[in-house]
Amino acid sequence: MTAVATVPRRTTAPDDPEGRVLVLEGVTKRYGEVEALRGIDLRVSAGELVAVVGPSGSGKSTMLNVIGTLDLPTEGRVVIAGHDVGTMSDDAVSRLRADHIGFVFQHFHLAQGATAVENVADGLLYTGTGRRERTERAADALRRVGLGHRLDHRPHELSGGEKQRVAIARAIVGDPTVLLADEPTGALDTASGAAVLDLLRELNAGGTTVLVITHDLELAASLPRQVRMRDGRIADETHGGGDGHDGRGGRVDATTLADAIRAAGTGTEARA
Repeated sequence: MTAVATVPRRTTAPDDPEGRVLVLEGVTKRYGEVEALRGIDLRVSAGELVAVVGPSGSGKSTMLNVIGTLDLPTEGRVVIAGHDVGTMSDDAVSRLRADHIGFVFQHFHLAQGATAVENVADGLLYTGTGRRERTERAADALRRVGLGHRLDHRPHELSGGEKQRVAIARAIVGDPTVLLADEPTGALDTASGAAVLDLLRELNAGGTTVLVITHDLELAASLPRQVRMRDGRIADETHGGGDGHDGRGGRVDATTLADAIRAAGTGTEARA
């Protein structure tokens, strides 16, 4: 895969003197009688690469929606880049999302009749950026993900891995503080999935804070920090050295992760 151009690493969050880009404090989310999240406490610092891993029904997708300001918690506090979401108007939250959060989804969500550069430029529609600048920045983002030769191709002319790279370019075109990737390799074959994961690592090395939401234990074990969820709670965490190592010379493997999730016990399932 074409190498990703790096950018200077961010060492602190834009609006948090302690360098935290994300803080969840006592976050609970209820849908009727179902508690999808139960007292979540989480802190993510600028420049981290984090896997949020758990089985279906563990609450990980609900947590992504709350982190991404797509949904509000029933209780608790969410702070993104120093901004307390619960104190903000709807318009201010929308602006916060546009300025600080990028999303990558499993199924790409590309406009079929639009070119790659047009799809990526759409990521800047709500930023007040002019058309010409949107196009220029979209082309730059596609070059960053190794698709400078595919600017004018439409989705039906791209492979699955290339479509996901277009989606990643759209997510990073606004230079977000946090990139949220929801099952980013789930719709891809093994080789394409590995290439996309390598791309996320390279973007992280260039300064982007990345959270990968996944049920894939092997993928999670390859990232430096794993947050394991069960029944709407954080069961435990592992801080490793990346590439599947635990930072102490040992190996964090899928079996270790599976055992940890099982050890968290069973109970009423929350939402995915």
